[in-house]
Amino acid sequence: MAASKIKDKYIRKQVDFFVLLEKIKLWPSRSGLLHGIKSVSTKGSLAKITTHCNKTFWVRHSKRSRAARWLRNKWYFESCKKCNIPEWKITKYQKTHFDPHRGSLLRKKTEK
Repeated sequence: MAASKIKDKYIRKQVDFFVLLEKIKLWPSRSGLLHGIKSVSTKGSLAKITTHCNKTFWVRHSKRSRAARWLRNKWYFESCKKCNIPEWKITKYQKTHFDPHRGSLLRKKTEK
């Protein structure tokens, strides 16, 4: 019932990587686990990511990186048990499409 309420969502393919991470709040690790992101703090071309399982690491700004490709193509084996990602969030992620010609541009919020 909850899966039928979630609509397909379109996001531009080459959107800013850090804005995409802040919007989706998911991180695919190299081992294939999908982690939930607790916080993203940017500092120039680097971002400090903290997951819900309290892992902290730095990533570079790259639209063509392994993590960016895995997010766009939805490649992961399973979700992290410690992060406890809800099923509705994974379903919403699965219904998100990345298209080069249509969808949201996910612009950065400007501070006043």
